[in-house]
Order: sequence, then C-alpha cells, then structure tokens
Amino acid sequence: MRYDFETLIPRKNMGSRKWNVMVQNNPNTGEDVIPLSVADMEFKNPPELAEGLKEYIDHSILGYTLPNDAFYESVVRWMKDRHEWDIQPDWLVQAPGVVNALFGIVKTFTEPGDGVIIMQPVYYPFSMAITQNGRTLVNNALIYENNSYRIDFDDLEQKAKDPNNKMLILCSPHNPIGRVWTREELERVGRICIDNHVLVVSDEIHFDFVFTGHKHTVFANISEEFAQNSIICTAPSKTFNIAGLKISNIVIPNPKLKEKLLEKYQRDFASNALGIQACRICYDRCGAWKDEMLCMIEYNYQQVKRFVEEKMPQIKVVELQGTYLLWLDCTALGLSDEKLEQLTLGADLYLDEGYLFGPGGSGFERINLACPTRYLIAAMERFEKAVASIKRK
Repeated sequence: MRYDFETLIPRKNMGSRKWNVMVQNNPNTGEDVIPLSVADMEFKNPPELAEGLKEYIDHSILGYTLPNDAFYESVVRWMKDRHEWDIQPDWLVQAPGVVNALFGIVKTFTEPGDGVIIMQPVYYPFSMAITQNGRTLVNNALIYENNSYRIDFDDLEQKAKDPNNKMLILCSPHNPIGRVWTREELERVGRICIDNHVLVVSDEIHFDFVFTGHKHTVFANISEEFAQNSIICTAPSKTFNIAGLKISNIVIPNPKLKEKLLEKYQRDFASNALGIQACRICYDRCGAWKDEMLCMIEYNYQQVKRFVEEKMPQIKVVELQGTYLLWLDCTALGLSDEKLEQLTLGADLYLDEGYLFGPGGSGFERINLACPTRYLIAAMERFEKAVASIKRK
C-alpha cells in the first residue's frame, strides 16, 4: 500500500474523548490497548491533508471565513464522481457537524410533542435530538434475522399514517448494524413518507464506506420528488477522520426547506476556517488515501469475522455491508447488559455497548474497525479470554 495504516499515534493526554474515558476507567491500561468505541479512526490522517493545511496556514489569516467557490466546486465534484449525484452549490448548508444539524432540523420542522420516527437500534444522538427537544420518539424497530437486518415496512407505513408523526430520520448506511440499504428499500421508504407527508432527514455521513458488492444510493438522488421531500446530511469527517474540525455539508434541494432552516440557524451553522479548507483539500487531494483506507477496513472486518467464527462461535458477527463499525451479537452469552459491560471492561476492552442504541441493542457490542490490524486482533484475543472465563465460573 502507498499509505501507512499500521503506525499508531497514541492519543493519551491529547484531548481524545474515547482515550480519556479509557484512561479514567483504568489508568494502568497497557500500551497495546486502544479504545474501539467512539467512531473516529486510529489511522493517521492523509499526508496530503497535513500538507494542504500547512500551505493554507502559511498564507492565510484565520479570521471569520466563509466557503468560497473552490470549496463548493470540490464538494460538487466529490458528490458527482463518488456518488453519481449532481448537486447545486446553493443546495449546501454548512454546519459544525451532522449531530448539530439534526438538533436544528428537528426543532425547525417539528413542534413540541410531534412524533419523529427512527429505526432502532440506531446511532443514539438521533434519540437525543428528539427527546431533548421535547418531541416524541417513534420507533420503527428493525427486524433482525439470519445475522442481518431489514426494515419493517408495514410498521413504518402504520406509523407514517399517524398525522402526529412529521419526520423520519433515516440512517443510510445504517450505524450500528452496517446495512447499506438497496435502492428498492429506499424507494419504499420514500413512497410511504411522501404519501403521508413525512419529511425524510437522511444521515448519510458513512456514504463513503461501502463494501465490495454493495452500492450506496443517495436518497435524494432517486427522484426529484424524493429530493424535494428530503434533507441529506453529509460530511467529510468520518471519511477522512477530521471530526475535530467541525464541518458537515447539509444538502437541501428544496429551497423552501433550506430557507426555513436558515431563518433559525444560519449563525449557529457557521463552520471554522480550517474545517472548510480541510474539506476542500480532502475532496481534492485525498481520494487515493480514502480508497486504500476502505480496503484496510474490509481487511480488518474479514480478520475479525474469521477470528470470532473460529474462536468465539457463540458470538454472531452481523453482516457488515458499510461503515467501519462492526455489530456483534453477544446475546448467546446469556449476560445482562451490566454483566456484559463488566466483562468487556474487565478485559480492557472499550467498546460501544449495544443498549446505547436503543431497543434491540441489548446484548450487542459495537466495535470500531478503523485501527491498525494488530491492535484489533489483540483486542479480540482479550475478548476470547474473557468469554472463556464465563464457562469456568
């Protein structure tokens, strides 16, 4: 490979949230242990990004900064080249992050008490954006069978018909279950929502992480009708590991929806100078790094899958089609959520516990695959010993 995905940069005492939590839990954590929880990578950033930011800093003043034509051209080109999606610059709204945008979108397009539909288990800030804003969480629970998930369309239609339910927040690709929804599935979702006047907010932050044999379909790219009834949340933050630079691109083809959102949140959605430049640099210069990185994620997935199947067959690996987050079914261990968490922490494993993702997540664990392979395998070896200790008790 051209790029280095094996060197680990330790992030202790560097302000990393997930590393700080790990060290607080166990100050004596060994040097071979890294946290596999929060979804940022342990890979070095693309060297082209560091070079580009140095060039920018050397010749710029870091004052109030707005996106310029070069920025918009880069984003438009990435969407076209990577996702076959023709967008217009005036569809774009920048926000400090997709979660920030979701909070603002929920408050803009729903009223207190309104229902917002999500498909749990799902990324837990979705429920936070709903309940912390005084809206009603409506769960269209995903159906789990044969180590994979599917949408319960009958239940979705029933809930969409309730006039109190005004919005669907869709996760596509889906975190944590790793599904890449097919075009046919998305068409059914979109048709149900349009027929029942439900606005679709599609979080597609992982759309650059799609494995061989699968294809991501941008929800708004299915038809003009879908585009006019949707808000698409994208960002370079996951793809290039720049979440700390606070930049996301919210794509709103419907001008009335965009105008309504900006009436309330234009100032809140301002981005920082380095985030804007980092997005442009990544989309212009770092495509080759992204392609190699995705190959590394697929390789790590296969290594963990093989290890679990051979060493811990009682744990089921949910089929991963996209994202860099692996969902493990640990229910056969027969442990409560509290006992499962104690088991992993006792083994110096720092994962995202399944119950965080809502109903349907109990007994599962989410593992971040975006790290050097040797550390991932070392974590699985500790997990194997912990699971074996259950049998001896």
